[in-house]
Amino acid sequence: MIDTDFDAHERSRWAGRAEAYARSFGRLCAYPAGALLDAAGVRAGRRVIDVGTGPGTVAAAALARGAEVVAVDAEPSMLDAARRAAPGAEVRAAVLPRLPFPPADFDAAVANFVLNHVGDPAAGLAELRRVVRPGGRVAVTVWPSPHPPLQRLWGAALAAAGVAMPPDLPRPAPERDFPRTEAGLAGLLAAAGLADVRCVTLTWAHRTDPEDWWAGPAAGISTIGLMLERQPADVRARVRREYDRLTAPYRDADGMLALPTAALVASARVG
Repeated sequence: MIDTDFDAHERSRWAGRAEAYARSFGRLCAYPAGALLDAAGVRAGRRVIDVGTGPGTVAAAALARGAEVVAVDAEPSMLDAARRAAPGAEVRAAVLPRLPFPPADFDAAVANFVLNHVGDPAAGLAELRRVVRPGGRVAVTVWPSPHPPLQRLWGAALAAAGVAMPPDLPRPAPERDFPRTEAGLAGLLAAAGLADVRCVTLTWAHRTDPEDWWAGPAAGISTIGLMLERQPADVRARVRREYDRLTAPYRDADGMLALPTAALVASARVG
């Protein structure tokens, strides 16, 4: 069963926001692109599908390796951005867990921070497996839990400003969720019938301008963006003051932020 409420909620957070996403969260999500493509065995001559391509960062990196690339996303503004970033890719509207491609159509499938936005991650993985040929590879990234400092920042700023998370936010059904750990993500891939599962943790410091990092939530992106949208102007200003206070220890001499973060990168072979 697909969690349509959660899926619709997640897609609503990105609608028309490709530019704000590229300025803020997009730069963060770009970091694991090389590791993701390595894990999927993407190289010259391989046919690869980039699912949830967003602004086309991973698709462009795959094209640079000489791969044949199909990039899909549910959000029209993201598709427009992907066409600009990856002009050699075939860019189409599609969304997990229903991809408009025949079985075994690709040598590899990649999904960069996509499963965390899908109400039924197991069904999403099953669909990635379906469209990859036997012997091909599937590779995915998700954010880990417990959260690194970067991901904890937004919740800490809300809490310090006295803003509580509402109980009405759609969430994946507990029986369809999975632990956001190396073992949990690897187990999800294994349960999808994939073989030779590998999962590693990447760590890095995300360098960004404080205004760029604020721009994503300020534009309504993600749950923190929804929370800001719901607040009156004085509360939004209070959250911003807490954001400035909490990020101060991470500011370099040039005023840029260096926020510690991490991602899980998992891959497996289609049997």
